[in-house]
Amino acid sequence: MHGSRISTCTRRGLAAVVAAGSLLTVLTTATPASAGTASAPAGGSKVVCTSKKPGLAPALSRDLAGALDGRKGASALAVYDRTTRTTCEFKASAHFDSASVVKVTVLGALLRQAEEAHRKLTPHEVDLTTDMITKSDNDATTALWHRVRPAGVQHFLSLAAMRDTVPGKDGAWGLTQITAHDQLTLMRLLTTDTPVLTEHSRGYALDLMHRVVPEQRWGAPAGAPAGAAVHVKNGWLPREKGGWRVNSVGAFTGNSHDYGMAVLSTGSHSMDYGVDTIENAARIVHRDLAR
Repeated sequence: MHGSRISTCTRRGLAAVVAAGSLLTVLTTATPASAGTASAPAGGSKVVCTSKKPGLAPALSRDLAGALDGRKGASALAVYDRTTRTTCEFKASAHFDSASVVKVTVLGALLRQAEEAHRKLTPHEVDLTTDMITKSDNDATTALWHRVRPAGVQHFLSLAAMRDTVPGKDGAWGLTQITAHDQLTLMRLLTTDTPVLTEHSRGYALDLMHRVVPEQRWGAPAGAPAGAAVHVKNGWLPREKGGWRVNSVGAFTGNSHDYGMAVLSTGSHSMDYGVDTIENAARIVHRDLAR
């Protein structure tokens, strides 16, 4: 769950709470008026897309279904694009082991705690958060998990309307149960003016995700347009039962780009296979949205 891909592969108040929850509910559940909806079967389920852009929903649902159908193990996907008012979902409510993508949630919880205490991050916290996100350092994450505490993580999840995420027990943050829907909610939150996190906090988080070390910039960024600012966090975890868990979340901004995605997978026989599953889907999202 940490280090380079190669080494791992050896591999203020109640009103604010109510306002935040209500706003995030609107952000995560609203369907564009008069939008077109299309679906395509994949893996015993369906890829369902909705878009205000004519022809985009059928193309995305068909293309994503083609990329995901027949892949071994299980996968899930959620996408939003504010420019074309597009959303896509595939098994977006299914639970997966988080591996290291939960580190963005840990960061959000810490930033929220600091805001509520009316303080800045300490120099040590800056070092820990930088290592946790840019290098996916596990020791830094464990230190911050204990600092924030599960109650602090849950507080942030409630404010962020990430209702289906369940923090890992007994300090096992990498076994936090996540859904593609909730992870996409987090990407929306980081790129939206909401009461949950200040502009400064959101900018801090996005900057760290933008500075992820090169060897960990796989997954959601695959095929991203050259003009987009890429913000990514990946997670990878082999387990004795169920194979590899490989996940990737990303937000893409700048130069008229404003979209995000979450792609989760489990049951891969190798990390590379899980990465391929994610990148096959990511390339289609970037390509079809750019058309």
